[in-house]
Parts: sequence; structure tokens; C-alpha cells
Amino acid sequence: MAETTILRKYISTIPYKTALQLSSTVGWVNRLALAIVYIWFGFFKIIHQSPAQELVSNLHSVTFVHYIPINIFQVMLGYIECAIGILWLIPKLSKTAFFIFCVHIFTTFLPMFWLPDQTWRSAFILTMTGQYIMKNLVLVASAVTVFYDYKKNKSTLNLK
Repeated sequence: MAETTILRKYISTIPYKTALQLSSTVGWVNRLALAIVYIWFGFFKIIHQSPAQELVSNLHSVTFVHYIPINIFQVMLGYIECAIGILWLIPKLSKTAFFIFCVHIFTTFLPMFWLPDQTWRSAFILTMTGQYIMKNLVLVASAVTVFYDYKKNKSTLNLK
């Protein structure tokens, strides 16, 4: 009788373990994708080869122009993006990565409001620059998936 109870408990946990493994796999795929995008885009800002350089300069001119020179701002932004990419690869730093990501992603949407002539052709019709910015919604979805996976696994495994 005891063997049957133990067997039932074991069998009932199998789908849960499979779901946890699948969830972790999806989390790691998203972590890797976020890391690649952030390190890649950040690196090109550091070496002044980013296709977004003009957009960053224009946003700088309406936001941080009085606080930090553009050449320092662009390189600093590149290093921050690279750091975010690296942080996504370290599960224990997921909370930090997600927080810095949220601050960064908020700033990437600012041109939609502060530089509308560069991001909108008319109501609901984006320019290429606007589309470049709007694709960040996919990064948001990916980051939320990673953070949710981290929180779920943390509570399941009783990690701190």
C-alpha cells in the first residue's frame, strides 16, 4: 500500500517537472536572445557604428544635452547595453537585469513622444525609425518571460 502511494506521488510530479524544465529552456532561449541583441547593439554604439546613432543624438539633444556631452553619452549607453546583455546570462542577477532593462527600454520609447516627426508619418503609421523602436515590444515580452521564469523557479527551488 505504501509503495502505491509513493508511486502516485512520483507520477503526479512528472508533468510538473517536465513543465519546469520546458519553462527553464524557454527562459534560457530568451536570456540568450536578449544577451545577443543587447551586447551586439551596445558594442556598435561603443565603436560609433550604430545605425541608431542619429536617433540617439537627436534624443540626446532634447533630453540630456545640458548634462552630458553626446560622445560620452553614446559610449556610456553602449556600455550599459552590453552590461544588460551580460546580466541576462547570470540567473542570480535576473532581478537587477530586469530593473536596468526596464529603465533602458523606457528611454528607447521616448522618441515616439519627443521626436514624433522622426517616428510617425501620420496617425498609426510609423516611419522606419518608429518601427525600429516599436520592435522593442518583443524585447519587453522576452524580458518578462525571463523574469517570470526566474521568479517561478526561485520560488519552486526556494532560492534566495
